[in-house]
Amino acid sequence: MSQTRPALAVLVKGWPRLSETFIAQELVALEEACQPFEIWSLRHPTDAKTHPLHDRLQAPVHYLPEYLHDAPARVTRARAAARALPGYAEAWRVWRADLRRDPTHNRIRRFGQACVLACELPPEVRGLYAHFLHTPASVARYAAIMRGLPWSFSAHAKDIWTSPDWELREKLSDQSHGAAFGATCTGFGARHLQDMASGTPVDLIYHGLDLGRFPAPPERALRSPHAPFQMMSVGRLVEKKGFDRLIAALALIPADLDWHWTHIGGGALGDLLQGMAEDAGIADRITWRGACDQPEVIAAMRAADLFVLPSRVAADGDRDGLPNVLMEAASQGLPILSTPVSAIPEFIENGTHGVLSDDAPEALAAAILSLARAPQDAARMAAAALDRLRADFGMSPGIAQLNRRLSAMLEASS
Repeated sequence: MSQTRPALAVLVKGWPRLSETFIAQELVALEEACQPFEIWSLRHPTDAKTHPLHDRLQAPVHYLPEYLHDAPARVTRARAAARALPGYAEAWRVWRADLRRDPTHNRIRRFGQACVLACELPPEVRGLYAHFLHTPASVARYAAIMRGLPWSFSAHAKDIWTSPDWELREKLSDQSHGAAFGATCTGFGARHLQDMASGTPVDLIYHGLDLGRFPAPPERALRSPHAPFQMMSVGRLVEKKGFDRLIAALALIPADLDWHWTHIGGGALGDLLQGMAEDAGIADRITWRGACDQPEVIAAMRAADLFVLPSRVAADGDRDGLPNVLMEAASQGLPILSTPVSAIPEFIENGTHGVLSDDAPEALAAAILSLARAPQDAARMAAAALDRLRADFGMSPGIAQLNRRLSAMLEASS
C-alpha cells in the first residue's frame, strides 16, 4: 500500500544552498517536531559543497523547471492541466494584474512554475509555505489560488527591502488571496511588514541557533597586543556585505599591527574585491577561501581573534537582516565587529556584546585597531555575546511557534 504524502509543501529558491543554512536548520527542526513536508525548489543546486544539516533532512525534494524553456513539454502539459483547476481563471487574473506592473521575464517564469507546481502537487497537500516573500511566495500564491489552498511565507532580508510596496501589500492584505500568516526573523523586518499588513498576521520568529550543532567555545588565551591579529569574515561577496569598505579599512591599518584577514564565501564581486586588495598593496595579508562547509567555518572561527561583518544598505535597498554567522561567531567565543544595520543591534549592543561601527573605512579601521590593542575588552564582549546567545537566541521557541502556525493553517484547510 502506498504511503500517504505530507499535507505541507515547502517552496524554496534553491536546494541545497550553503548561504541559506538557516533554512536547512529550520526544516530539520520542523521534521524533528513531527511536521512532515515535501520540498519544491525553484532552482537546482549550484554549490559544490553541502552542509551537514542537508544530510539530516528526510523530506523528498522536487525541482520545478528553473527556466521554462528548459522543460517545454512539462510546462505545456502543466498549463493545459492547470486550466482545468477550479482557481485557474482567478490565478490568471491576479497574475496578469501583477504582470502589468512588473512586465519581466521573471514574472512570466513565476506563473509557469506555479502551473507546474499546482498540477504536480499531490492531492494530500492542504497548504503551502514559502521561504522568501518575493519569487517563491509569488509562485506559492499563484499555485495556491489555482488549487484553492492557503499559503504562508517566511521573509528574511532582500525579499522585504527590494520588493515593491504594491506587491507586499497585496500578499499581506488581500482578504481572498493573501497569506494565511507570515514569519520573519527580525523585529526590524516584522515591524515593517506589520505596518503594511491588514489581513495577514506576521510573527517575529528569530532563526536562533541550535547550539547542539556546535562545539563548546575553545579556551582562548588572552592574546598579546603585539601578537599577529587574525581576522575573518563569512558572507557572500555582494554589495550589502560591505567587504569593499572593509578592504579600504584594512589598507588604513598602521604598519605596526601584524594582521591577516580570511574571507569565506563566494559571490559575484570576488574579482573586483581581490583587485582592490592588490591595488591597495595588502593582497598578501588576505586569504580568499571561497565557499566552505560548516565544520570548516567553525574551525576558522576557533582560530581567529576577530569576526568582522561590515554590513550596509545596498544601492537597491537590499540589506542584511540578522545574519546567522554573527550568532555562530558568538557560539565560539569570537569577538565581533559589525555595523548597526537593520536588525544587527537586536543581537549586538555596541560596547556590550561587540562593537558596532560606522561602515566608513576610517571608522572600521579605528575599530579594528582598538580591538586589537585591547584584547581584554574584546574577550569581555565576546563572553557577553555568548551569554546573550544562550539566554535569548535559542532555536526551540521559534520552531514551536512556527509549527503551531503551520499546523493551524493545515487544520483549517482540512
